[in-house]
Amino acid sequence: MKTEPLVGASAPDAVVAYRDGRSISRLQYIADVAALAARLSFAGTMLNLSVDRYRFSVGLGAALLRGHTSLLPPNHTLHTVERLRASFPFVYALVEGNDDGHGLPTIVHDDGHALARESASTPQIAADFVAACVLTSGSTGDPVPHAKPWGLLAASARAEAARLASAIGRESLAGVSLVATVPPQHMYGFESSVLLALHGGAAFDAARPFYPADVVAALERTPVPRMLVTTPFHLRTLLESGVALPRAELVLCATAPLSPQLAARAENAFGAPLVEIYGCTEAGQVATRRTTAGPEWRTFDGLGLHGDGDAAIVSGGHVPQPTPLADVLEVIDAETFRLLGRSNDLVNIAGKRSSIGHLTFHLNAIEGVIDGTFWMPPEGVDAPGVTRLIAFVVAPGVAPESIRAALRTRVDAAFLPRRIVAVDALPREATGKLTSARLAALAVAHRV
Repeated sequence: MKTEPLVGASAPDAVVAYRDGRSISRLQYIADVAALAARLSFAGTMLNLSVDRYRFSVGLGAALLRGHTSLLPPNHTLHTVERLRASFPFVYALVEGNDDGHGLPTIVHDDGHALARESASTPQIAADFVAACVLTSGSTGDPVPHAKPWGLLAASARAEAARLASAIGRESLAGVSLVATVPPQHMYGFESSVLLALHGGAAFDAARPFYPADVVAALERTPVPRMLVTTPFHLRTLLESGVALPRAELVLCATAPLSPQLAARAENAFGAPLVEIYGCTEAGQVATRRTTAGPEWRTFDGLGLHGDGDAAIVSGGHVPQPTPLADVLEVIDAETFRLLGRSNDLVNIAGKRSSIGHLTFHLNAIEGVIDGTFWMPPEGVDAPGVTRLIAFVVAPGVAPESIRAALRTRVDAAFLPRRIVAVDALPREATGKLTSARLAALAVAHRV
């Protein structure tokens, strides 16, 4: 049986994580995992609600040792948890402090650390064991599971680490510390913080800073060389805050298209290259690009593309089965492509086609727009068979007429929004994403 170690090969005292500036070694991590695994009295699947990134990682490891799959749903609302309970009858929650685990059977993290023993060996996990089940909302609203075997997750982390190390002129990410603004339960945060530490050689800060001052404080307390793992929304907020930013070796971004203008500002502010990651739930991470270098994406080593348009398929490396991509691609060759938009993001108006992502990109490039998005209302809101776009914008002091005039120079007139609605903030999730349900509720609130 093929196995993969719980944590990749390195010296016992190699750093896996930092908490409040103090390092946590690989050996300590193994001890903490074993101690929690011994306390997991439930059989079934784990809903890991740990906010602390290190505790989340300990929970992941303990679940693996006990043969439990970790569930990674899109959110942890009561509604989502109830649906998980229906789909996974033996689900239990791992929590911190006084969290009630949404009524699930609950295990609470211990405070402090277990006794680390020099003689402890690295646990081996079956490569084909489903370590994580990533859940997305299907058309019915029921969670759609995507199984992630441990061996493929480890291979993906190694491929990402090699690509990122190359981007900053290093042989590996060993000794690189990272600060992430995205939660570890999100696939991007899971891959690019937790797994980059366990199988990519990096070490993460345990916190999940949100406000600009907290992000800066987290960066300043982690050793150099360091990188920031973030989203376009968090990055824009950070750059607009006016706080002094410490130097970093790399800025990593994902979850939404990033404008070249914002990427250039970030590179100038941090004195570091900015790299975007492209991926999807089905295939995991697929490709990267340095945004300021152009629109082309390059797949991870071992991955190849075939097909084109809305029929592109990726396979190889950590994606052994040919997997259709949910986006419309312009495939240049087997390893290079341009991203045109999500297939479910495309809009057709007056015989012309564009995408919400493309239109939103141009909206956010307008001077004075802090944040904004296009939204397509349900068909028939305007008139039977007629649908026109809406734009929600956070742009204090900028008149909607000015925004519309700027859009006229950037997009086809067919895609100009019927209304431009000024809001104080967009209802983003912790990862910076905007869901259709939240935008629909925003529309109702503003009587759109």
